[in-house]
Amino acid sequence: MTNKMWGGRFSKATNELLEDLNASIKYDYRLAKYDIEVSIAHVMMLAKSGVISKEECQLIVNGLKKVQKEISDGKFEFKKKLEDIHMNIESRLTEIIGPIAGKLHTARSRNDQVATDIRLFLIDKINGLVELIEENQKTLSQQALDNFDAIMPGYTHLQIAQPITLGHHLLSYVELFNRDKLRLTDSLKRLDESPLGAAAMAGTSYPVDREYSAKLLGFNKPMSNSIDAVSSRDMLLETLSNIAILSVNLSRLAEEIILWVSTEFNFISLPDSLTTGSSIMPQKKNPDPLEFLRGKTGSIFGNLFSMLTILKGLPLSYFKDLQDDKEIVFRSYDTLYSCISILDEILNNFKPNKNKMLSLANKGFVTATDLADYLVKNNNKTFREAYQITAQIVNYAERRKLKLDELKLNDLKKVEPKLKSNVLNIFNLKNSIKSKKSFGGTSFNNVKKMITKYKKIYK
Repeated sequence: MTNKMWGGRFSKATNELLEDLNASIKYDYRLAKYDIEVSIAHVMMLAKSGVISKEECQLIVNGLKKVQKEISDGKFEFKKKLEDIHMNIESRLTEIIGPIAGKLHTARSRNDQVATDIRLFLIDKINGLVELIEENQKTLSQQALDNFDAIMPGYTHLQIAQPITLGHHLLSYVELFNRDKLRLTDSLKRLDESPLGAAAMAGTSYPVDREYSAKLLGFNKPMSNSIDAVSSRDMLLETLSNIAILSVNLSRLAEEIILWVSTEFNFISLPDSLTTGSSIMPQKKNPDPLEFLRGKTGSIFGNLFSMLTILKGLPLSYFKDLQDDKEIVFRSYDTLYSCISILDEILNNFKPNKNKMLSLANKGFVTATDLADYLVKNNNKTFREAYQITAQIVNYAERRKLKLDELKLNDLKKVEPKLKSNVLNIFNLKNSIKSKKSFGGTSFNNVKKMITKYKKIYK
């Protein structure tokens, strides 16, 4: 005879290979805290609805709290033969309080039970990720304040484009991560419904109060359709998608820092504690944490596509295919948590090489656009006319291997005779940056204002 809790109809033990495949306890043990919360809320609802007595409810609740303490103290034995976290907890509860534990599963199924557990897990972990993102934003804001006037080249197409400041560049990621945070927090609205009480898929004939159990668990309301409650996993897709988008943004920042720490750029340096060496080249200091962060984005993408693939062919309602959903979400969450944590360490500890950034900002004719704008404002040129004149001046300087700020007024007049001496001021990098006063621009004052705003938010 089988000893499974679902085994009343079966006369033979489960095949060992199937038992191993069927067991999810090796990863869903992480739902223990939430599973016990769900069970306590459910049994309290059963008592309120008159399905069980108050005395039975109290006995079950006290037993569940003992199980929770055993788990917290590391004394709980998770057993593969009991398949999952739900059966492991109920089995131990039975050992503690006896057969009365069998009333716990009245008016529910593992289908609505796990759907509720995973929603509570997601709510908890999403809030934790939001806090972690804010730590990164706080760190970026502080580094931006420390480097609000550190001039560096801005790039398009990885070609030097215009002068900006390191502070302005770092603040761009504060904004980027803010949208990641908003996506995550917005998803909480769609998680704020309880599947509990939907039972296997059709609801239950017991006089349950789903509003009450939802309230006990902190949900706004119960889900309206029992089939949807046990089979929907779009909330996992949304979370995995949000995690994937965030990982892309983390990877882009990681790639920039990898470039900046290279010998060719040498914009910043990392401490020894955040680099590794080579087994053959003794001079090397490799930015491995950043490469780890960049590489892990691929596995996070894979998790999202795995979940999409699992769901794409499933009719309603519940299927065993969905057992893999938890492991997928856990992997993505763990990976992302590690990535955000190590990034914060890097952002806290990198040291900018301001002289190298300034030196490279002086290359590539970065103030050419300023010259074109000057011609529009002072010489009554259309921008297209000014663009052509500026291009000729850049070509003139390039042929003579001169920077724009090394040109004399007479050199400029060979191309545009009406230019006056004050045109030379626009080639100064600081003047160029100061002039970008439009909202969101790189001027020193703009950057300081934005930092002040962020510092108030991320205290």
